[in-house]
Amino acid sequence: MAKKPGTRMTKQRQAILDVLKSTTSHPTADWIYEEVRKIIPNVSLGTIYRNLSILKEMGEIMELDFGSTYSRFDGNPVNHYHFCCTKCNQVIDLDIDIFDTIDQDVSQATGHIVNRHRLEFYGICKDCQKDD
Repeated sequence: MAKKPGTRMTKQRQAILDVLKSTTSHPTADWIYEEVRKIIPNVSLGTIYRNLSILKEMGEIMELDFGSTYSRFDGNPVNHYHFCCTKCNQVIDLDIDIFDTIDQDVSQATGHIVNRHRLEFYGICKDCQKDD
């Protein structure tokens, strides 16, 4: 089976992937750009955005949109849940089991075919609770 055009792992894509896999902070494209520039000084922000999109299509990363003006990116493409702190805006991976039966429940209740779901929790993280 032939790969789709543009799915080769280029030097830029590998650098972006390495940066994302080295952090659990769910960074923005701008943060990724600054980190990749340390590896590839002449990389452009446009290249970062283009390759983030391709890496997402390849299933290598996740794009997280929390309703803000910018997306965050996750180097762990396996479905998992997140906790979003409403005070410091930190996004934290949750190490809990995926609630798989909810897909089937929604399909049965609505007649829609559910392929996957995304669940996010919002509140105040442990660090911010200490500050109060």
